Amino acid sequence: MNADDDNLDASAGLLSLKLLRLFDLIYTTQSVTRAAEQLGQSQPTVSNWLGRLRKQLGDELFVRTAAGMQPTPRAEELIVPAREALAALRRVAAPSEAFDPSSSTRRFRICMTDASHITLLPQLLAHVRAVGPGIRLEAARIDGQTGQALQTGQADLAIGLVPWLESGFYQQVLFPQDWVCLVNARHPRITAKGMGLRDFKAEAHIGIVGGTGVQLLEAALLRQRVKRRILLELPGFLGLAAIVSTTDLVATVPRQIGETLARTNGLAVFDCPVPVPPFTVKQHWHTRYNQEPANRWLRGLCERLFAKKLNARK
Repeated sequence: MNADDDNLDASAGLLSLKLLRLFDLIYTTQSVTRAAEQLGQSQPTVSNWLGRLRKQLGDELFVRTAAGMQPTPRAEELIVPAREALAALRRVAAPSEAFDPSSSTRRFRICMTDASHITLLPQLLAHVRAVGPGIRLEAARIDGQTGQALQTGQADLAIGLVPWLESGFYQQVLFPQDWVCLVNARHPRITAKGMGLRDFKAEAHIGIVGGTGVQLLEAALLRQRVKRRILLELPGFLGLAAIVSTTDLVATVPRQIGETLARTNGLAVFDCPVPVPPFTVKQHWHTRYNQEPANRWLRGLCERLFAKKLNARK
């Protein structure tokens, strides 16, 4: 702390940090000399500081006796609040405590799509339960309020395609996504040779109308002048596997959810024959919580579990 800081503190009626420390050390050591040694200052300098302290508080504070520097009643009155102030300043200056998942009962709220409920959430939950059995997870929707929820701390992360989260947010790429077609493994017309564009146009489809990637698919179909014959529309992926496995309908979906449903439900999966732009799944968080230990721990866990490309930027 420099002289200008001291002058500002004095004009505001405040004690500088060095004067608070001096007061505590003289009270503890009963010696100006020992206080100077612990402060790493010369005795004349510390004597000068003591003079300023006496002037600012309007009291002698310490009186020289045969037993050393003894506190006045005013000093006895001030020592407790002075030490409380020093302790508070140390807490303010101390680094954040590391987040300990093993003892935490924190609730984390993560905004994600229903596809991520199937593909990401089970693995995330398993790891969280293994290292933090007291931690609770809550999955929330991605919608127009997601940015506000991240800013206010009502949500910790958003995982998915959320292109409207820009200024004030950090984002980190987790993995790329392209598009595949899901069909019944015993489909009467589509064989193991694959699905061509003619098959895609001829078959009936399931349309998934929810999710932020749908606009990419619809725009690509429009550009390619490919019109699907939609027989069923679903708001998300709930029930999709059961319907595909019992019909001859085709579902065009992002690769990760498609391969997960194919693997767990015995479905066939083919590359989409229509060129659809790929996209990246990212985790997003607000700048306010970039250094918050619990948020950093959760982001780090998602990165270790899901990231295939690392690219953090603001």
